[in-house]
Amino acid sequence: MQVLDLPWTEKYRPSCLDDVIGQPLIVERLKSFVGRGNFPSMIFAGSAGIGKTTCAIAMAKDLYKDRLGSAFKELNASDSRGIDVIRGEVKEFARIISLANIPIKMIFLDEADSLTSEAQHALRRTMERFSAETRFILSANYASKIIEPIQSRCVVFRFKPLREEDMKKYIRRVVDGEQLKIDDKAVDALIYVADGDLRKLTNILQSAAMQSTEITEASIYDVASKARPREVVTMLRYAVGGEFNRAREELDNLMIRHGMEAEDLLLQCYREASNMDVDERVKMNIIKEIGECNFRIVEGANERIQLEALIAAIILFGKGK
Repeated sequence: MQVLDLPWTEKYRPSCLDDVIGQPLIVERLKSFVGRGNFPSMIFAGSAGIGKTTCAIAMAKDLYKDRLGSAFKELNASDSRGIDVIRGEVKEFARIISLANIPIKMIFLDEADSLTSEAQHALRRTMERFSAETRFILSANYASKIIEPIQSRCVVFRFKPLREEDMKKYIRRVVDGEQLKIDDKAVDALIYVADGDLRKLTNILQSAAMQSTEITEASIYDVASKARPREVVTMLRYAVGGEFNRAREELDNLMIRHGMEAEDLLLQCYREASNMDVDERVKMNIIKEIGECNFRIVEGANERIQLEALIAAIILFGKGK
């Protein structure tokens, strides 16, 4: 009796890269590398939670399949950022012969922009010596913090911020798979608090789902410890209108009821100030004061004093002083 090949072969095996959200052009390029069985060293640059680490791991799984452990090594450069790690762990793995079906190994350095300058120069030398058998993928929120000699040896992929439509598709996929109920206002709130970070979005959605399978707008803001946009706008409008006490009451409400930290509140103020219907000069001064307030808080100033000083400054701008 003739034995027929099963349809589930390596040829028909779905790509792990298909699960990446919102980066179609980059996924297409990475798939072409997988198809050729060869790839250059690369830098994945972009903000947090938009698919850099997912792309690297998915590509490695597509390339090495069951031999992933012998040909792929992942390191978080923020944990091991010194020169000893590059000279020891990275160099040792780079010189080992690959036992996978692809003769080229992959070393993935997550958060590579955290590496010290000395470690980056040591990494550059390692990339040169073992370029025939090892490729490097460096993930960075800020590619400019990676030294130029490494950038010139890599193909730079700049990940775009996720579109709202992509995030909504992802939310629906998770909600349908987990058998949850979510309304449109809750979806909009989830996208607002995530601010383009899909990892943050997933964590907030999971936390809200642990409270109830029916997810509402209120539960999203409570879990994320964020204020609704209209609450922040109300505080700013009171300040522009010269009502210091009412603006201060709204500030109390935001910090006590929602448990917000000063930096998170300032970030929301910045996002909402740009959309306020006020004179452009007043709007520019508000944003300038938000930046100054954020700087002073980061440097260690008292949060409460600085936030009330921000309200006072906005009132003066609103009065034309």
